[in-house]
Amino acid sequence: DGAPARAGRRRKRQKEKKEKKSKHSKKSKEQIPQAEENGFSEDDLDPPQPKKIKENKTKVNGDIKKNSSEQEKSSSTSNGCVHSETQCKSSETLSEECDSDQEEELTEEEKEGAFSNFSISKETAELLKARGVKYLFSIQAKTFQPIYDGKDMIAQARTGTGKTFSFALPLIEKLQGAIKERKRGRPPKVLILTPTRELANQVARDFKDITKKLTVACFYGGTPYGEQILHIQNGIDILVGTPGRIKDHLQNGKLSLSNVKHVVLDEVDQMLDMGFAEQVEEILTFAYKKDSEDNPQTLLFSATCPHWVYNVGKKYMKSSYEQIDLIGKKTQRTAVTVDHLAIECHWSRRAAIIGDVIQVYSGSHGRTIIFCETKKEANELALNTSIKQDAQVLHGDIPQKQREITLKGFRNGVFEVLVATNVAARGLDIPEVDLVVQSSPPTHVDSYIHRSGRTGRAGRNGICICFYQRKEEDQLRHVEQKAGIIFKRIGVPTPTDIIKASSKDAVRFLDSVPPSAINYFTQSAEKLIEEKGAVRALAAALAHISGATSIEQRSLISSDVGYVTMTLKCSIEMHSIGYAWRGLKEQLGEEIDNKVFRIRFLKGKTGVCFDVPVAELSHIQEKWQDSRRWQLAVATELPELEETPREAGQGFSNFKNGRQGNNFYRNDRFKIRGQK
Repeated sequence: DGAPARAGRRRKRQKEKKEKKSKHSKKSKEQIPQAEENGFSEDDLDPPQPKKIKENKTKVNGDIKKNSSEQEKSSSTSNGCVHSETQCKSSETLSEECDSDQEEELTEEEKEGAFSNFSISKETAELLKARGVKYLFSIQAKTFQPIYDGKDMIAQARTGTGKTFSFALPLIEKLQGAIKERKRGRPPKVLILTPTRELANQVARDFKDITKKLTVACFYGGTPYGEQILHIQNGIDILVGTPGRIKDHLQNGKLSLSNVKHVVLDEVDQMLDMGFAEQVEEILTFAYKKDSEDNPQTLLFSATCPHWVYNVGKKYMKSSYEQIDLIGKKTQRTAVTVDHLAIECHWSRRAAIIGDVIQVYSGSHGRTIIFCETKKEANELALNTSIKQDAQVLHGDIPQKQREITLKGFRNGVFEVLVATNVAARGLDIPEVDLVVQSSPPTHVDSYIHRSGRTGRAGRNGICICFYQRKEEDQLRHVEQKAGIIFKRIGVPTPTDIIKASSKDAVRFLDSVPPSAINYFTQSAEKLIEEKGAVRALAAALAHISGATSIEQRSLISSDVGYVTMTLKCSIEMHSIGYAWRGLKEQLGEEIDNKVFRIRFLKGKTGVCFDVPVAELSHIQEKWQDSRRWQLAVATELPELEETPREAGQGFSNFKNGRQGNNFYRNDRFKIRGQK
């Protein structure tokens, strides 16, 4: 009897509150016209801002209180209704807060590179957004206005920072603004020269992506002349090409450069370094007149610009040219989004280890580019069974048509590994390359900079791993010094790393199987579970899918098969390797002499690392007991080592009184020479 009465009283009080609110709102409406007659505005009658916020809050709280009273009688679904009502009422304020948060999250580079800051048409802005470009990168923002104003320029920026768009955007906007009529057979107004066919294709595609009004043509060797002559007859606005083919058309009288207003030399240092200097000068004589102020606007772009490039540029550029250098002399010249790693490995074991490196750092679903020094090496590596992913080769002996098909397949994800020579090192913007592998330190530092720049592009992170032999360590240090980077020395992937990476790949393969196909294998799966058990059956399936059926243990120091790397840490600093040998012999006996190889100091000389045969590992672990002075463990990754690589051998020689000397290194050298 009491519960219904209380509910009735609550409803009566709520009705009275509603009537009071409606009367109050009527009074306020009647007061507004009176206030206008007295000379007051609506704003003058509004309460102060804080009070307004307070009223809104109490109003919302009142509604929630009302709903909560009804909630006692209603089911749990009414709880969702209360939530949705309050969310609807506060949706406007939430959206305003979200917008303000997004504005605050904009970085300085995004604010400076906003399209509204430049003379970019709406049509071009939409095409840029379709390409995934939401703002101009630093090099693009700095070069836009000077190029748009017609100034000559030498620009240097790191690989992967968008150098192509930095000259494409202002030139396109300038040409589109000056279009009057497009006659058939018109000569080009923009000439862009590139050192390689692949880069020419890339630049032409970038131009076509951001203009629909201008005609873009791409001329290079290895393609029929007929199609290119047809382009010339129809008329060209922007011509991209390699020096050889452009020169052929000029000498045959098919192409005219008399109307060229803008000349771009992309990757200018390689073009002149590859022996194209004479061809480039011959081409430019068709467009330039000596000591004339009406010469075309000249733009030189590259990630590396030696001093001689500036000297060559001055021949064709006006005295008041702009110079933009986003690298500088002392800063890191490679892309800052790339991690640089190095693995010591003899050439005879390199192919097998590259297969493991790809599996761990890129997997079966990532993209990898492997750079080799010779065409023969590239061919052999592409066919090596150690690389489990599909691989294709790209070098100068491959016909042009096949090169284009190979690059297109790699871009579209038809295969995962591209094995190439320097042909693919410059300018190619292949999206989402996860890993770059260099089979040896390149002779020229600029080659390393451009190769490593194939990953970590457009703000993405990437990894570049360089393999080196002990005799190439000085060459690796030279690259570090000139490129302004520090390689992190790492060991070969451990079996644990390979198994983890292979398991992830196998699970991703399982996720991609359509449900309709699973039904066909249900009966076989049930039978397999009965025979082997669910866990063992699935583990065997994952191992087979991943291809990791046999995994070899390798040394982290030398990459030798059949060795495990161990670390022996000491509580005090050691002055010689002999002190570590004494600690080992105290517990493991004199026979440890023939079981420890390649002993090296750890950084700071607070320990050593060394290799032991896999067969001896369990025996050593059983006999050894850690003490306050010494701790022995299996290394899961290569620890940081002292820089002097032969220090271990010298210390051992002193301890042994010259009996065996540098036995470890001598044995390794004879062993390696025999394999070679």
